[in-house]
Amino acid sequence: MKRLLVLLSWLLAAAVCAPAARAQPAEPGSSASSNAEASKKKADDSQAELNTSAAAAVATHSVPRVRPPDFLENLVDEILRAFNVRSSGNTATHWIIFALILAGALLLRRVVTDVIFNQLKRLAARTETTLDDKLFPALETPVATFVMLFGIFAALKVLKLSESADEALGYASTISFSLVVFWGLLRAFNTILDHAHLIAAQKGLAIAAFMPWLKKSLVVLFVIIGVLLIAQSLGADVKAFLAGLGIGGLAFALAAQDTIANVFGSIVVAIDQPFKVGEVVKIGAHTGTAEDIGLRSTKIRLVDRSLVIIPNKTVAAESVVNLSRFIQRRTEQTLGLTYETTPDQMEAILREIRELIRGEPEVDQASVVVAFTNLSASSLDVLVVYSTTSADALAAIKLKERLNLAFMRAVAAHGLSFAFPTQSVVLSRPAAKPAGDRSAGS
Repeated sequence: MKRLLVLLSWLLAAAVCAPAARAQPAEPGSSASSNAEASKKKADDSQAELNTSAAAAVATHSVPRVRPPDFLENLVDEILRAFNVRSSGNTATHWIIFALILAGALLLRRVVTDVIFNQLKRLAARTETTLDDKLFPALETPVATFVMLFGIFAALKVLKLSESADEALGYASTISFSLVVFWGLLRAFNTILDHAHLIAAQKGLAIAAFMPWLKKSLVVLFVIIGVLLIAQSLGADVKAFLAGLGIGGLAFALAAQDTIANVFGSIVVAIDQPFKVGEVVKIGAHTGTAEDIGLRSTKIRLVDRSLVIIPNKTVAAESVVNLSRFIQRRTEQTLGLTYETTPDQMEAILREIRELIRGEPEVDQASVVVAFTNLSASSLDVLVVYSTTSADALAAIKLKERLNLAFMRAVAAHGLSFAFPTQSVVLSRPAAKPAGDRSAGS
């Protein structure tokens, strides 16, 4: 980028200075040429009167000339005044000052890169943050390019150019300075966003998954604003363009409703952060691990290892259950004992089950509930409820396994047994008829 800007500036300098060097004031010629000029003067006067009104009308609608920065013009005027240069043409003094300004720009560029920025880098290395370590190298090249462009255009302003060349120089300086300024701001903007992405990833923040597309969106918006500001500085009617863009944007929004809804859905997910990549979530009827959160859709790897892609507008509208953000694991189960269990045996087994659960260090003591709750059709039901102190699913499964084995041993030790659904069917023979009835029948 730096080489491109400098090359364009040198090409412009060559194109502008070549005709300027040839444009020297003509000395008076022979008497024949004087008579010819006198004869043409009368014809030119009449033509000039006809063009006066037209020129006045055109002047009211002409595009304003773009001038280099006022500071640049003032600096060049002060340099010429210091050298006592008052000639209207390009003398040898003008060319000497032209060369001196270019040499000074090269020297200043070397000072900026080799002295100032090296010192800033050393100071940045002593700070705790790493942002300045990345920011100064990113700004070094744009600042050096700005210094070089300033020297080139200041040197060109020393020369006496034609009106068209001076106007072209104004456009070139406006475009060049605007580009190099926005280039520096863009590099600084990218450096800050990359640093924020790195910090978010190190801290495990959910926003880290959205930083790549968020960076792209902000950079595109930044470039659009920069182009519009440059166009406005060149005299373009940006308001009319934005008005037309608004009508076109309305038509585009109507044609791309689903895409825009997905984009806004991704923004909602980025702000609320209901889950992040790697977490197990349940979105609607789909349960799996979040593999990617994009600008349009979210990818979920299901339990059977298949991949489902859910539009972000659906993610934003559905209830999201994050199965990776448990603070505890709760277990609730029912133990059914047979009806042969006596009340004393029931009280004893309830006490032992409570002691077994409370004896586990991984159990939240305040969550333990053991109660004889129901006389069901085929069993005496005992409700067992407890929660773990951690959210580790595998640890909760192992704890439940240990307690279930302990429950089985306790029930067997008390001479009890677990009930299972049973049904008793009573079959009876029909009553025998009296003998008299048989004889009567016969």
